[in-house]
Amino acid sequence: MSHSAAVFLKQIRDTTKNKAILIQFVLFPAMTVMMENLVRIEGMPEHFFVNMFAPMYAGMAPIVCMAAIIAEEKEKNTLRVLLMSDVRPAEYLTGTGGAVWLAGMAGAGVICLCGGYAGAAAARFMLLMAAGILVSILIGAAIGVWSRNQIMETSITVLVMMLFSFFLMLAMFNEELAQAARLTYSGQIRRMIEETGYGPAAEGAAVMLLNGATAAAVFWWGYKRGGMD
Repeated sequence: MSHSAAVFLKQIRDTTKNKAILIQFVLFPAMTVMMENLVRIEGMPEHFFVNMFAPMYAGMAPIVCMAAIIAEEKEKNTLRVLLMSDVRPAEYLTGTGGAVWLAGMAGAGVICLCGGYAGAAAARFMLLMAAGILVSILIGAAIGVWSRNQIMETSITVLVMMLFSFFLMLAMFNEELAQAARLTYSGQIRRMIEETGYGPAAEGAAVMLLNGATAAAVFWWGYKRGGMD
């Protein structure tokens, strides 16, 4: 736990200094606040931009940040030094992932306030975002561990980001794409956020678990092949 805490504090300090990483957690919350307060279109559903940007944020920012952090530290051999200093991979991922998760939840809180959620509705919204951000962290870690350098990491991240983030925007206007989006955890977050009631969430939970387990397996496979050695 002391190693994880040390890595966590190190990553918090590094993140506050790294504008390229920090802006990922600011962009979508800021866009949500601006669009919700400045755009008024007749017939537009209530909190339309909150419903659109929240799952996109959960499916983009943590992936980009986690993948970039691991790829950069691999390329600069910082990760090798940490592992040689008795910091285990699980401890490193717990510390780094915890910092990314905390930053992601801060942005999710801004979006939650912008959506006017309160009480049980706010708790449900934040729980969905917390689960989605966690899955994204696992996906980002898998990308980072498989990437030989930052250029490769960026190329892979863009493709994955398109699937879990911008694909949702297209799915809002196409029924066939909407059905396909139900296979992604970000698509399930959007679906459950848009639900007016508290109906069964078995499908969403199953999809999130499957997506997260797949990402964890890919990360484990990459690690076993020497991705973090």
